[in-house]
Amino acid sequence: MLQRKQIIVIGSVIVLMGLMLSMDIQGLVKSNEESSKANGSVPAQAEKIREISLEDISATAKEGLTANLKKQITDLEAQLKNSAETEKLTIHKRLAQEWDDVNQTTTAAFYYELIAQKEPNFETWLKAGDKFTDAYQQSMDTLVQPALVQKAISSYQNADKIKPNTLEVKTGLGIAYVTGTPNPMQGITLLLDVVKKDPNNLKANLNLGLFSMKSGQFDKAVERFKTVINITPSAEAWFYLASSYENMDRKTEAIAAYLKTKEIAADPNMSQFVDRKVNELSN
Repeated sequence: MLQRKQIIVIGSVIVLMGLMLSMDIQGLVKSNEESSKANGSVPAQAEKIREISLEDISATAKEGLTANLKKQITDLEAQLKNSAETEKLTIHKRLAQEWDDVNQTTTAAFYYELIAQKEPNFETWLKAGDKFTDAYQQSMDTLVQPALVQKAISSYQNADKIKPNTLEVKTGLGIAYVTGTPNPMQGITLLLDVVKKDPNNLKANLNLGLFSMKSGQFDKAVERFKTVINITPSAEAWFYLASSYENMDRKTEAIAAYLKTKEIAADPNMSQFVDRKVNELSN
C-alpha cells in the first residue's frame, strides 16, 4: 500500500505544485514591520469559513473508491454507529488508517482529529495537524481549503498547549498561517525561526522555497530547494528547483534539474512532461 501511495504522490507533483502556487496568499511580501502586528490567533474572518462535516467529506471521498473498498469503509462506519462509547476510539483508528491507505487525506484528517479528542496528547494533536495540512495542500476545492487550514491551526495549537514551542508545531503553524491567514509574514517568521534552530529542517525549507516561488523570489527559492535536495533528494524537490530556474531564465540549470526529476520519479507521466519541457527549453 505504501508503494501505491508513493506512486500517487509522484504522479501528482505537477498538480500539487499548481495548487500551491495558485493559492491566494495575501500580503506574502509585506514588510517585517507590518508582520510584527500579527498576534498568532486564528483570523477574524474564521466565522465566514464554510463549515464542512465528516459525513459530507466521507460521502464525496467514497465516490472515487472501488466497490470493495467502499463496502469496507461503509461497514466500518455502520459498526461505529452501533458501537459502545468505549469501542469508538478503536474504530476511529481503523477508519483513519483505511482512508490514509487510499490517500484520501481530508477524510483521514477528520478521524485523526476525533482520535486526538478522545486520546489528547502531543503526538495525536500533531498528527491531526499534519493530516489537515496535507489535506488543504492537496484539496482542489477552494471553498473547503480555508476550513481545513483552520482545523490544522487548531490542532497545532492544541499540541502546543501540551508541549510548547516545538519545531514540529512551529513548522505546521508557519505553513498554515502563510496559506490561510491575513498575516502570512507571521508564518514566514515562524518558519525562519525553525530553520535558524534547525538548518536542515526538511519541511520548513521546502515550504519556504514554495512561498518564495509564490512571491516571485526565485533566487531564494533555488537556495531553499538546494538545501532540501542536500538533505533528501526527491523528485518533488528537483521539480520545484527546475521550475525556479526556468522562471529565472536559467535554461541549462532548469533542463538538468528537470532531467533529475525524470530520473528519480521513474514515472511515465512525469517523463512525458519533462521531455516536453526539455524540448521547449532547448529551442
